[in-house]
Amino acid sequence: MPRPPVLPIVDWPTIYTFAIGFEDWLDAAESEANRDAINAGLADLSLEPQEESTVQNLARLVRVIAIAEDWCGDVVRHVPVLQALADVSGMVNVRYVTREQHPDLFARFLTNGGEAIPKFVFLSDNYVECGNWGPMPDDCRRLIARGKACGDVGTARGKVAMLYEADPGKRVVVRELIELIQTAAAVAP
Repeated sequence: MPRPPVLPIVDWPTIYTFAIGFEDWLDAAESEANRDAINAGLADLSLEPQEESTVQNLARLVRVIAIAEDWCGDVVRHVPVLQALADVSGMVNVRYVTREQHPDLFARFLTNGGEAIPKFVFLSDNYVECGNWGPMPDDCRRLIARGKACGDVGTARGKVAMLYEADPGKRVVVRELIELIQTAAAVAP
């Protein structure tokens, strides 16, 4: 049986070191309207007390590499959720990169074989890759995959839009990101 190809090892510490923080990333935004929408999304997001408590009481530091560009609607919608969790926590540090800065890294995180952002890669305090999220919640990704499978992505996108409208507080995204944060901060299996 042939051996599968071996992906190059990712030098997470170097990528993390050269990635930029939220404010610098936002300052570099291509679209003033999207920058304003991201800031509004961050200001409007409210976390439940138990969500805040969960991310404030992590046992270990969590590092997140966010592959994100402000032109993307899903980035505008989801980056504020990740950043709000990081801002409340103090134990979640997010750094931002673009696809162009790290095409080899981005190629590892394709969605159903296609390029889609954002992608959030969760790392432990020792830079161990513990999971990734994106470009949208699990149920939405499955809808898009089904739409691709049957040749009707347009209808799938319409259903995704309805799911987004039904969750204005972004509760699903908050829950999914907290699960990944808890995994990366785990001190025991």
